[in-house]
Amino acid sequence: MASSDKPEVVERGHKEEEKDEGNGGFIDKVKDFIHDIGEKIEEAIGFGKPTADVTAIHLPKINLERADVVVDVLVKNPNPIPIPLIDINYLIESDGRKLVSGLIPDAGTIKAHGEETVTIPVTLIYDDIKSTYDDIKPGMIIPYRIKVDLIVDVPVFGRLTLPLEKKGEIPIPHKPDVDLEKIKFEKFSFEETVGVLHLKLENMNDFDLGINDLDCEVWLSDVSIGGAEVSESTKIEKNGFGYIDVPITFRPKDFGSALWDMIRGRGTGYTVKGNVDVDTPFGAMKLPIVKEGGTTRLKKTDDDDDDDEE
Repeated sequence: MASSDKPEVVERGHKEEEKDEGNGGFIDKVKDFIHDIGEKIEEAIGFGKPTADVTAIHLPKINLERADVVVDVLVKNPNPIPIPLIDINYLIESDGRKLVSGLIPDAGTIKAHGEETVTIPVTLIYDDIKSTYDDIKPGMIIPYRIKVDLIVDVPVFGRLTLPLEKKGEIPIPHKPDVDLEKIKFEKFSFEETVGVLHLKLENMNDFDLGINDLDCEVWLSDVSIGGAEVSESTKIEKNGFGYIDVPITFRPKDFGSALWDMIRGRGTGYTVKGNVDVDTPFGAMKLPIVKEGGTTRLKKTDDDDDDDEE
């Protein structure tokens, strides 16, 4: 019986193997068919993956408190139907340390066979950065890396994440230091004195400042001599000094006994408060200038300047 059973076992096993091969071949053919049909539908309808690129980074506003950053992202949609931007995730870091991050939901729609520039507004608060990282100080330029993930929904492909990245530098501004070195008067009377304020500005930043305009109010011996404004272009190199002459008119009789100390060259206390409009490699800025508790002297225009420095 063993010899008579053997052919049946072999034959049965052979038949089952052929059956399995037949099933496998059929399934593979179905998969290939579906794949081919999918490719043909994709080719016929014209579906494709969208692309994105960071085209520009703007700094529309920088002051001592914050920097507004706008990231322009160009998104291209090759598909015959609009595609939605589901979410935008963004992160700004410096040397691997997070400065700010966030999410923009429902960011709009990219039209069919079109392209759109999507703007991502971000605000950096300097106090938050400086309180988190002790080594970041006013006046510095720090490197940054912007990472953006665009999440889109595309037929055929489903949800896709388009990762983007851009590097650059951003300043942490420092206000200029100001000194009123001397006041030289050209016309002197108790009713009206015409003079020039010689202001010394120190650039406390690691980048150049192009001074375009200065406006300030000055107090001598706690008496305001009024405001002054001058449009004078001068460049102050990084961590350097610059000088600006500001014309002023005031009434000496308002000072009382303090006037005689000034005339005798004993010096007088002063306060300067104002602003300077400057150009920088990062755009225009309006920076405050403040000096309280300084000491200056009145000088005649024909006085020798050699001994003016204190």
